Amino acid sequence: MTRILVTGGAGFIASDLALKLADDPKNEVVVVDNLLTGEVAKVKTPAKPNLHFIKCDVNRFEDISSVFFAYRPEYVFHYAAMVGVKRTTDHPVMVLRDIDGIRNVLDISKNTGVQRVLFSSSSEVYGEPVEIPQNERTTPLNSKLPYAIVKNIGEAFLRSYHREYGLEYTIFRFFNTYGPKQSRDFVVAKFLRAALAGEDITLFGDGLQTRTFCYIDDNIDACLTAFHKGEVINDVVNIGSDKEITIKALAELIIELTGSSSRIVHLPPLEEGDMTRRMPDVTRMNQLLGRPALPLREGLQRIIDQM
Repeated sequence: MTRILVTGGAGFIASDLALKLADDPKNEVVVVDNLLTGEVAKVKTPAKPNLHFIKCDVNRFEDISSVFFAYRPEYVFHYAAMVGVKRTTDHPVMVLRDIDGIRNVLDISKNTGVQRVLFSSSSEVYGEPVEIPQNERTTPLNSKLPYAIVKNIGEAFLRSYHREYGLEYTIFRFFNTYGPKQSRDFVVAKFLRAALAGEDITLFGDGLQTRTFCYIDDNIDACLTAFHKGEVINDVVNIGSDKEITIKALAELIIELTGSSSRIVHLPPLEEGDMTRRMPDVTRMNQLLGRPALPLREGLQRIIDQM
């Protein structure tokens, strides 16, 4: 069997990844999560005999090292991280502790025969865009947010461990991913919940900041193709959509699809962390996906149909 470790595996994206990996009976999948924001139900439903969950904090060496030595993973998807703009800006010191988790995973991996570490980075590494679309070869390092700094450090760790120890890696730079199991405090889930309840949908500032939204299945399929086919080795790929939309237009679309009576209400802009634009170059992702990405309208309707 192929032994695979997924850190942060009770979270939104990582839980779907773990379940998809466990669909193959030739894989033994071990999921670890400290459950600070993750939920065990996301990864235990449906139950799979080749998927094991362990409550574990990767930022504590004694916790994660025992998992490595017990299960001897051949591949590691390191997705554990504190996420969410408000959460990460409210708790910057806790965000910086994720550097310990990155170091722990890489130190143990290089000494236990791990073949490749696949890392969930973020669009935040781009900071305020210096070009549109944002290409993997251009990383301006102009963001001072702790979350962006940690992801940049994580990428530097991976490159350095490869150069010095030969540990192979893949970096996935995630742009906004959405889907049915997304946590309630992320923008799509928050807007949908408010619209279905007929409550006000609140926007920070004028709502003209733009984002792109990638449906969870497109994210997982692209990442697993890179894993299974041995592509994007010792390299980086944007995982997202190149269809740009303002946050205000997103709210209006959700109101339309739900038939809601919700009003759009504007709040003062965030002091930091709310970049004006986000739009990746997804040429490499599209090659991995090998099919058209799901349009936002269809993805939102899929979620609404399950709510």
